[in-house]
Amino acid sequence: MTPPFRVSTARRPTREVRIGATAVGAANPVRVQSMLTSDTMDTSACVREALELAEAGCEIIRITAPTVKDARNLEAIRDALQAAGCGVPLVADIHFKPEAAMEAARWVDKVRINPGNFADSKKFTVREYTDIEYAAALERIHARFTPLVELCKARGIAMRIGTNHGSLSDRVMNRFGDTPLGMVESALEFARIARDSGYHALVFSMKASNPKVMIQAYRLLVARLEELTNADPHGESWNYPIHLGVTEAGDGEDGRIKSAIGIGSLLADGIGDTIRVSLTEDAVREIPVARDLVRIFETHKLAFSDFPSDPFVYRRRASEPVFVNGRAIGGLHPVRIALPVGTALPDPVPGREESQPDVLLDAACEVVPGDQSMLDRLNASPEPRLVTLPDGVSGLAEFRWLAAHVEERHPILLKESADTRGNRILSTAAMVGALLCDGIGDAFLLRGEASGSLRLGFNILQAAGVRIFKTDYVACPSCGRTLFNLQDTTARIKAATNHLKGVKIAIMGCIVNGPGEMADADFGYVGGAPGKINLYVGKTPVKFNIPQAEAVDRLVDLIQEHGRWIDP
Repeated sequence: MTPPFRVSTARRPTREVRIGATAVGAANPVRVQSMLTSDTMDTSACVREALELAEAGCEIIRITAPTVKDARNLEAIRDALQAAGCGVPLVADIHFKPEAAMEAARWVDKVRINPGNFADSKKFTVREYTDIEYAAALERIHARFTPLVELCKARGIAMRIGTNHGSLSDRVMNRFGDTPLGMVESALEFARIARDSGYHALVFSMKASNPKVMIQAYRLLVARLEELTNADPHGESWNYPIHLGVTEAGDGEDGRIKSAIGIGSLLADGIGDTIRVSLTEDAVREIPVARDLVRIFETHKLAFSDFPSDPFVYRRRASEPVFVNGRAIGGLHPVRIALPVGTALPDPVPGREESQPDVLLDAACEVVPGDQSMLDRLNASPEPRLVTLPDGVSGLAEFRWLAAHVEERHPILLKESADTRGNRILSTAAMVGALLCDGIGDAFLLRGEASGSLRLGFNILQAAGVRIFKTDYVACPSCGRTLFNLQDTTARIKAATNHLKGVKIAIMGCIVNGPGEMADADFGYVGGAPGKINLYVGKTPVKFNIPQAEAVDRLVDLIQEHGRWIDP
């Protein structure tokens, strides 16, 4: 049975977890963090990058430790940062190797493990697990994971149990599927082992590159944690802090919009104690974006707690179409982009739907939240009406109220909030994207200069996954595991493929972010070894060890072979 989920009118209360001298959760502010892109064995480069991040306002720094050798060098990085007067806590990022985690835990303030590949198998094997086999696998994990828990407990350091969509173990995948439920259950298995040792310095994350999946997974996690707290026979709370992030968000405006939708939606729900914006750019550029998102929501209070739909499953709100200037809005029609009547439009570009609005709009039926007489008159209308909120009260909570109280047959027009809180791209993406990911909204009205508004509107629809008008890219943000220059490679792949509407391409720096975390991409470009690239169709590797110099051309060939190529 799906646990209840309540939209909070304030930030979710959690216990405090200390990460070095920094505390997360409880009454502490939402913390901003990032991850080094330098090779972990290059001490001077790591220290230089960490100092730049700290100067920019990064409060927690994560470093990959793929091997015991890398993990051992964390001592040198830590010592050099302390000598430089930098007290920002360090987090070791661990995949696959419990031995590396044990070494890293000696030197850092926090260890991040991914339960999908820590002491568990991931070979994309389809098989049935009996209850006995499943329990036996958990016993093996218990034996391998407990020493790390005990070390972290003894040293007084924290741990993040960070599940990623698409990197679940075969065991979890075959029982729960590649779903938000599978992500949550995978994390809870490891949390139970930690709690068996009396260890509670835990932080959770549920990352995905698809904002809808990410939002649903975090909501389900919070609901399950509350359910477990209420059922605990010893009264031991499960209210652990939450780290938010959209993984592999990409770069530029697209990466910022996708991050704002996922992170902003949850901050608006009162969920989140620390965040990272994962951009395929220099890590220092993530910090101002994250800080802006925190500022947008630091005084956020939801005025209404109505939730009009199932918060764990995407379903577009049903409506009947209305026609505005001959263009249908609502029903089964795509979410429309609208500009006000009288807006000076740019010249249309042939074949580029985003160069023009779908409709020019002068008015819609406005309803003031809480005004029952206006609501009754609207719902008494024999014909569906395009309905919206007055300009002065248009916000996320208010649109949720509208969707909860207006009869579904009436399509809803979303608008930018009058209060953009300083950053139009982030604040608009956070509000409108959150509503779209909840299935609310049949059209989106933007004001201001037409070209910029059109770009922003269409990019929000694409990032929310409700309307595809261009190629979709999933690109990891780089780290010390990366086997090629992600920024340059992403730019070259985009230059070759950015005309392929509806094709989703994943660009992954290493095997950790490869076949699993690409999730639902059509094609994948994955670092397999230094200077060598593996190409994927979905999660299946089909071409191996391609020299990097020719890999983009081979990717184009692969897209052609599968009938998805069109000439520019």
